[in-house]
Amino acid sequence: MDLVKVRAPATVANVVCGFDVLGFALDAPFDEVTLRRIDEPEIRVIHRDNFGLPTDPQKNVAGVALQAVLDAAATDIGFEIEISKNIKPGSGIGSSAASACAAVAAANRLLGNRFSKNEMIRFAMEGERLASGSKHADNLAPCICGGFTLVRSIDPLDVIEIDFPPLFVTVIHPQIEIRTAEARGILPRDIIFKDAVRQWANVGALDAGLSKGDEGLIARSLEDHIVEPVRKPLIPMFDEIKAASLAAGAIGGGISGSGPSIFMLSVSEEHAKATAKAMEDVYSATKITYRTYVSPIASKGVQIIDSR
Repeated sequence: MDLVKVRAPATVANVVCGFDVLGFALDAPFDEVTLRRIDEPEIRVIHRDNFGLPTDPQKNVAGVALQAVLDAAATDIGFEIEISKNIKPGSGIGSSAASACAAVAAANRLLGNRFSKNEMIRFAMEGERLASGSKHADNLAPCICGGFTLVRSIDPLDVIEIDFPPLFVTVIHPQIEIRTAEARGILPRDIIFKDAVRQWANVGALDAGLSKGDEGLIARSLEDHIVEPVRKPLIPMFDEIKAASLAAGAIGGGISGSGPSIFMLSVSEEHAKATAKAMEDVYSATKITYRTYVSPIASKGVQIIDSR
């Protein structure tokens, strides 16, 4: 096998109360990556998009993730990676995670599926460290595993796949960019103890609500007392979008990752589409350009779509 083509989904990280630990995968949008085996022990990066991302493998998230794979495999082959990005960088829906996860999943297939999901996530974490300045796996875990995931620890890596009921997600992406590293830089260094306790309670309750299919408990648990208050001023009309979405039938939501995208969960596709219209109505009254996505929560992560 000399070529593998994969599709890596967008993801929502944090899921309101679960900063750096919770995430889930979407059906769309997604990145497509083609990886070819080459005889030279090097990595070549080709971008088939107009985002101006670096092609130097040491400065590209997919490139550094692939290097981690090669180092672990102790092989003298190399890779040429061709990336077609449909997830805009800086959108808050896991753009860098999709590129890194697509790269390592394709490489794993070319190397005979020798690595586990956790090992692939660890390799992809090198890409996230390049993108944001720190290792975290809340986008990477659902991108590899699909569905809802909880990252209990990154050292050692411990990822739990969470059962969840049928849910739909609506995402609106105002066409501005918020870099993850910058969004992390404004986070509070100290947290009021009572706020931390409320946050822990919400994470546990959200996990329980998802596992039991308790929509009311899910809705009550989607509140954030730590990160959302400091990040929402970066996102135009955040409070208005959230209020309109809840009025349209969404059960809850908030900032997707580090923003600027906003996500809302719904129990049906009908409600998710009504939520999209409500979001669009808010931004249509302004000069803010945007894109919206309506998707079920995807049960699968990175998928192989061609190999030969």
